[in-house]
Amino acid sequence: MPRTGAPTGNAAYRKDLLRGFGGAILFAFPLLMTMEMWRLGFYMEPSRLGLFLGLNFLVLMGLSWFAGFSISDGWLDMGREAITAYGIGILAAAALLYLLGVITTSMPLSEVSGKIAVQAIPASLGAIVARRQLGASSEDDGQQRRENRAGYAGQLFLMTAGALYLCFNVAPTEEMVLIAFKMTPLRQMLLVGLAILLLHGFVYTVGFRGQEPVGQAGNGRVFLSYTLAGYAIAVLVSLYVLWTFGRTDGTSVPQIVAMITVLGLPAALGAALARLVV
Repeated sequence: MPRTGAPTGNAAYRKDLLRGFGGAILFAFPLLMTMEMWRLGFYMEPSRLGLFLGLNFLVLMGLSWFAGFSISDGWLDMGREAITAYGIGILAAAALLYLLGVITTSMPLSEVSGKIAVQAIPASLGAIVARRQLGASSEDDGQQRRENRAGYAGQLFLMTAGALYLCFNVAPTEEMVLIAFKMTPLRQMLLVGLAILLLHGFVYTVGFRGQEPVGQAGNGRVFLSYTLAGYAIAVLVSLYVLWTFGRTDGTSVPQIVAMITVLGLPAALGAALARLVV
């Protein structure tokens, strides 16, 4: 039964679309004002960018199940939600890049489309979760906090989405490379330990909304099944993003390991906080 006074039908959907634009701007704004991101759209290999866009589309489809504009009950609904989120991300990124003077009408179409495509990734992620974050708590309706019923695979997926987003915010910057260059092996090991500790503490020890109940399994099983698995996801996502942005090209293995270690910290935090955000 509809809630009294609650918008329904097209009015509710338009409201969610407006929230989507708000979420796209909030999530993408830091990267929209980052010079490294502007350059990425110009020199990034089209094949790697295309693969990243495709993988992001799959992530959007998964997120639509947990926090879409409407209740997604099948693959068609999830695909429609992902397309909508991508469309919002593209429009929001294009409008802001133009207003900021990053893209102009005199630029080649390939450069303009590349810059918009790169920025549309975080913007689309913001658009898809905007309903959950910007809507009133009374509007959860049929979603019924699906992330709490997602099962093990669903929880790992949410960790992947969170790691991808926060990792994406740091990977393009030159500071990340500089920090990795200055890291000693001892500091790398300490940073890995800190990332694992924060990942475990944020979600499973501190009483945050969405934390995984330990139950009768015990802390040890939770640590192995979720914390270490979550950090492994953070490492793999970091490696993939570094490869996508060309950071691994012509780089020695020790330096790649150092960059993964540095990037693994924000990726692990993104994995830990994903279920608290979605």
